[in-house]
This record gives sequence, structure tokens and C-alpha cells, in this order.
Amino acid sequence: MHNAAERPYRIGLLYRLNQVNVGPEPELHPHIMAAARETLPSGTQVGTYRMVKPIAKGGFSLIYLATDEDSGDEVVIKEYMPKKIARRDPDLRIVPISPDYTENLHHGRKLFFQEVKALASLKHPNIVRVLAFLLANDTGYLVMPNERGRNLGTYLHERKGGLSTTFLLDVFVPILDALALLHRRSTLHLDVKPGNIHLRHGNQPLLLDLGAVHPLNRGRSRGGQVITAGYSPVEQYFRAGQVGPWTDVYAVGASMRTCMEGRTPQPAPERQKEDKVVPATEALKDRYPSFLLEAVDWSLSMDAAQRPQDAAELLAVLAPHLDDPQLSRMTELSSELGGDSRQI
Repeated sequence: MHNAAERPYRIGLLYRLNQVNVGPEPELHPHIMAAARETLPSGTQVGTYRMVKPIAKGGFSLIYLATDEDSGDEVVIKEYMPKKIARRDPDLRIVPISPDYTENLHHGRKLFFQEVKALASLKHPNIVRVLAFLLANDTGYLVMPNERGRNLGTYLHERKGGLSTTFLLDVFVPILDALALLHRRSTLHLDVKPGNIHLRHGNQPLLLDLGAVHPLNRGRSRGGQVITAGYSPVEQYFRAGQVGPWTDVYAVGASMRTCMEGRTPQPAPERQKEDKVVPATEALKDRYPSFLLEAVDWSLSMDAAQRPQDAAELLAVLAPHLDDPQLSRMTELSSELGGDSRQI
């Protein structure tokens, strides 16, 4: 396994911003709390873009559907808005909730700018594209295409798992190829999960939510990083944890297992105490081919050194099966017999 001290990997915006010691959250008046959650009103103009409506929000950003007034195209815009340390003024500017947070807000905004620069340099058909970047309202706006499709996490919630082998390969081989590019650039995603995979026409996947990427300083504390229970391996939970490409590989394995079973795997800290995850080669041996189950179990190893060490290593195992006509026939037979492996 690569030593993190030898090879500095670059990591996400949420991860780095959370390293800033912002101290305890202040007691806020209700009207300030409301302002901190406020989105831009519909019709607001930012550059040549007119906001249509908010469509998502997270701890560090707000996502809007918008229209490019020049071309008439629909776009998606991500606004930097760290709700724990900032609020929106009546004039729509993003300002710190108190002077104590001014430096933290400026630092986070700098990392957001770095996200844009890094994301713009990643040319891959399965990584979201950057169309433009704007500075307005004392914050930054990342403009991306509005890709029609559906969210894998939402689809899984509806289908309760049992997705076919061909579906898994169609989705995760391209995702692994995208991650392999990140890893070659010494970059980590650190939040791979079904909710961050967008399915376009023909189930062509798009990897979402790449944070700002920049060198991980040696010896720097990694407390407070993004954690998604069931998808984050144990090394992400601890300050001394050695995160690396193998960390993203665990998340891919957990995502594939969720597609199979329809439920999120046991969280890694619980597995460390008492591992209740039955190997896929045992639990699902009658529903999926052995090469796929073995790949999932390999990726979900609790010991990071026992996993594929980067996305390319796992990709090399799965990619040769992508166009296997025998697997397509197995899917058809399963459907005819009323099996659980459903074609999406």
C-alpha cells in the first residue's frame, strides 16, 4: 500500500474546510438561522445566468437550476455557501455569521476556486464538466451542464436492489475509469456512493460532487472529513487514518453491494468491532457471477492493504467482462425465470 507520507493525495472541499478549527457553533437568533439557509430567489441574475429554482443543498453549497440568457440552455449552478460559518445578507452577499469566521470563509472560498480549476482540468466522459466560473455576491459559482437522467441512489431506493450484472458493469466500469484518472492525478474523491452517481440516457454514469483538490500536507490532521456510513472505510473515521485510492475503492465496492442487496453495508466502525457482513461470495452466490462477487469482497476488505490499491487495479478485473455476451444471456434468463437480477 502506498504510504500517504510518500505520496500526497489531493482531497475534497468538505474534507479540507472541515480541518479548519471553527470552534463551537454560536448561539444564533432565529432570523439569522433562517438567513443562513436562504437560497437565491428565483429570477436572480448572476452574470448571464438566471436562477430558476434551488434543486439541492449541502453543508457547503447550494445547487440551482438556471438558464443561460445568452444561449437559452438550462444549466446547473453550484454556489459556495458554508452554512455553519456563513449567512446571506439582504443584498444577497455571502458573509460570515460573525467576524470570527471571516478568515475561515475566505479560506473555504479559496478551496472552492481550486475545485473549479482542478475539475476543469479533468476531461473525462464520466466526470461532470465545468462550463464557467463566476464571482458574485462575495462568493463563487460553478456552472455545469444540466444532464438529464436520474440519481442512482434514488433509483436504488425505488428498486430495493437486485440490479443485474450487466447494469453493474455498465455503471461501475466507467466510474472506475473516471476514478482511475483522479488517482493518476494524485486526487481522491472520498465520497463515492450511489447518491453521487447520476445516470444519463442508456445508464451512462456521471460521477458527481468532486470537491476542491489540492496537496494533502504531510502530518496534517485529517479530523472532520466527510463520512457516509456504509460507504466510508474505517480509515476515514480517524485522524491517523491513511486515506488513499484504496479508500475510494472501498466506497465503490460498498456501492456495488448496495446495488445487489438494496441496503447499505454495515458501517465500517461497527464492522471493526463485530463484522456482520457476510461475504458476497456466500450471500449472493446464486445471483451473481463469481468474478463480480470476488471483486466486491476484495474491495470491501477492512484492511486497506488487502484491497485493490487504486481504481485501475479493480478496473482491470471488471472491464474484460463488460461486453461478455454470456452475461447478457444470463440476465435474460434470470428475467424469464423471475429471478432477482433485474435489468434496469
